[in-house]
Amino acid sequence: MSVRFARPDVSNLVFCLYGRSIHPELFHTFASSRIQRPDFSANVCVCDAGHVVSVRYAGTTVTEVMTTSDQALPHRKRMLNKRLRGSRDEFLSFNGGLRYHVSYQLEQLDPEVFLNFHEELLVDCDRVAVAHCFPAGNRLSPDALSLIRTGISAKTLSIHTYHTFPESYSVVKTQSLFEF
Repeated sequence: MSVRFARPDVSNLVFCLYGRSIHPELFHTFASSRIQRPDFSANVCVCDAGHVVSVRYAGTTVTEVMTTSDQALPHRKRMLNKRLRGSRDEFLSFNGGLRYHVSYQLEQLDPEVFLNFHEELLVDCDRVAVAHCFPAGNRLSPDALSLIRTGISAKTLSIHTYHTFPESYSVVKTQSLFEF
């Protein structure tokens, strides 16, 4: 008898950044939101393993992807391709004045701490731009959650994501800042 988990194994996650758009057909999208401003636009999506964020500014498109290492992704204009381990910070500048900062981390928590954090995220689901609850792999495990919180100012877009992986009591957090 096989057991289906709500999410892929957290050890297979990668974080990628592209200097272009990525075809949305490559991902199974569960929830999404579009931001349209006079100077920029953005699409934020929750997919099974994480998220896809695409930002367009001054003719430049930047796409952030968190998915599994076995996901078929293009190589053209891939600027980052890092396995998710511990925590990491990255910074890149693009044509047209777009600057990108990201901090991402994988945390493995004690079961009690994980469950408390999970409950806090459940409360936040109604107050974020995008949220999705994945069915649990078994009846004793909490559902896996993905939340994307956005913040917009005159010259910046901030994206905060939270993805839980109950089977391993893991949480992936990313904080991305797009400066225009």
